[in-house]
Amino acid sequence: MKMASLPNSQTLSFSSSLSTLLPCRRLTAFPRRRLSSFSVEAKIREIFMPALSSTMTEGKIVSWIKSEGDTLSKGDSVVVVESDKADMDVETFYDGILAAIVVADGETAPVGAPIGLLVDSPEEVAEAKAKAAKSAPSPAAASTPATPPPPPAKSVSDAPTKTVATPQAKKLAKQHKVDIATIAGTGPFGRVTPADVEAAAGIAPSKSNVAPPASPAPVATTPAPPKAAPATSSPSPIPGSSVVAFTTMQSAVAKNMVESLSVPTFRVGYPVTTDALDALYEKVKPKGVTMTAILAKAAAMALVQHPVVNASCKDGKNFVYNSNINVAVAVAINGGLITPVLQDADKLDLYLLSQKWKELVNKARSKQLQPHEYNSGTFTLSNLGMFGVDRFDAILPPGQGAIMAVGASKPTVLAGADGFFSVKNKMLVNVTADHRIIYGADLAAFLQTFSKIIENPESLTL
Repeated sequence: MKMASLPNSQTLSFSSSLSTLLPCRRLTAFPRRRLSSFSVEAKIREIFMPALSSTMTEGKIVSWIKSEGDTLSKGDSVVVVESDKADMDVETFYDGILAAIVVADGETAPVGAPIGLLVDSPEEVAEAKAKAAKSAPSPAAASTPATPPPPPAKSVSDAPTKTVATPQAKKLAKQHKVDIATIAGTGPFGRVTPADVEAAAGIAPSKSNVAPPASPAPVATTPAPPKAAPATSSPSPIPGSSVVAFTTMQSAVAKNMVESLSVPTFRVGYPVTTDALDALYEKVKPKGVTMTAILAKAAAMALVQHPVVNASCKDGKNFVYNSNINVAVAVAINGGLITPVLQDADKLDLYLLSQKWKELVNKARSKQLQPHEYNSGTFTLSNLGMFGVDRFDAILPPGQGAIMAVGASKPTVLAGADGFFSVKNKMLVNVTADHRIIYGADLAAFLQTFSKIIENPESLTL
């Protein structure tokens, strides 16, 4: 009967070391203490600087949509943040009152740092403002530069701790039976020279071992000021010039370009005849199809047959065969460069791909791209043909296996197998690839397939 009166197995596990009368008293008291302590706590929630991309380390406040004192509801846009690639609205996850703005318009903060404070009731606003004022750096501390510590004095232990001598000095010491350890060297860092050995042996120095004339005594007693070391800082700007700090996007681009230098790359160029491609473009251009979409579609179809070119190596130990073919296309925008991504480019028809591309370009130029729309590329395409550039090399983006640089299509005189000359339009395609996972034969085979698709483009419209 006592076993039947026990509430359940959960109570048994909770009170296994107690008497059968204690569990009910403990279970009813515990929630009361918890509710009591929770009711007196001030709910001051921090709005953090979000990580809007995998490469973002800090963000800049473009503008606050809400002001201090405004009442917020969950899901409301509170602030516009400039990441390294786009401007995005940041929403609140809670209802409450925006009590304090910690990071003002135009200022930057690292990812994860509080940029604003949210409270539940007006009574907590004053406490939140005090907390925000306490976390802000004082003007005096910000305006007074820290005095750099003096450089540490050079210790005697920096000099060699054993006797150092030139090979010729050692030979002379052995020849004249002089203990070289007892000789005070006059060479650099106390190095024993042949002249030192000859002086210790009481021998007039030979012409070949005569040291250069010593400096006059006054110079020795009053050493000249040390020669200034070459400046390591950047040279002063030319008069009349101005220094402009990187934008957040430019800083991200610079960081990625430096990071790409650690990847061993190689480049392969391939000429492609474009007469058939030009004819197709003239046919589909009135329907809104762009040349960029055609090239992206052709590259995606070639990548289907050569998946290693669509692979990537991020840790230096393994490479990943990507299941999706996402073609990123470089776009120059005001103040930087961004690569909107045509996801699953091999599965979309040419017309839908062109429509998608126009939407991405508009969002990129208004800095409204979502992170997955610019950081999910598996292969990159860069086209400067519209500027008349006939050839160029592109820098491999970090985390991808290859990037294709497309030049302009130009009339070229060609000699046929029959010996007759003809004029055809040709463009030069250069591909930069990660040599850790893609080899020359892989890239050559991919370019051959890409060339066949461009020279026989009927499959692009299927």
